[in-house]
Amino acid sequence: MAARLGAIPMAAHQICLQVWLSASLLADAQAASGQALIASSFARKDYGRVKLITHVALKTGLATGILLAIILGLSFPSFAKCFTNDSQVLDIVRSGLLFVSASQPLNALAYIFDGLHYGVSDFPYAAISMMIVGALASIFLIYAPPIIGLPGVWSGLTIFMGLRSVAGFMRLSAKNGPWWFLQDSQENEVASS
Repeated sequence: MAARLGAIPMAAHQICLQVWLSASLLADAQAASGQALIASSFARKDYGRVKLITHVALKTGLATGILLAIILGLSFPSFAKCFTNDSQVLDIVRSGLLFVSASQPLNALAYIFDGLHYGVSDFPYAAISMMIVGALASIFLIYAPPIIGLPGVWSGLTIFMGLRSVAGFMRLSAKNGPWWFLQDSQENEVASS
C-alpha cells in the first residue's frame, strides 16, 4: 500500500517502519524471556509463580513501551536524519512520528501477550487470534491508504497491534483455557475479603 503512494512516501514509510520494527524487537526479546520463565513454571504447575511472572512481564512490558514511546518521540526527528537528508522524505517522516512513538506501548503489550501465550503452549489461540486480527487490520489497510495515504497504512499497523493486545488480554481474562488459575485466584481473594 505504501509503495502505491510513490517513491518519496515509500522512502519515508520505510524509515518509519524500520525504526518501529527495531524498537518492537526490544519488546519481543523481553517477551521471549518471559515465555521461558512461564513455560518452566507452568510445566511444574507452579501457578503462583506463573501469575507473578505474568504480572511482572505485563508491567515491565508496558513500562518498556512507554519508555520507548518517550525516547522515540523526543529523538526520532533528528534520528531520521541518519537515514536521509532529503527534505521531502523528512517532512513525511515527521508525520509518522506519532505512529512510531505512540504505538510502542501497544507493540510491547502485543509481544508480551504473545510470549505469555507461547509460554503456556496456547499456540492454537495465538494462531487463530492472529488470523482474525490480521484479517480485520487487512480490511482497514485495503481501504484506508487510498483515501488518506500513509496515515492509513500507519493507522492500520497500529490497529493490528492494538487488536493483538486486546486479543491477548481477552485470553488472560477468560475463565476457561490455560489461564484459568488467574481468575480462580482473583475470585478466591474477593471471597476471602
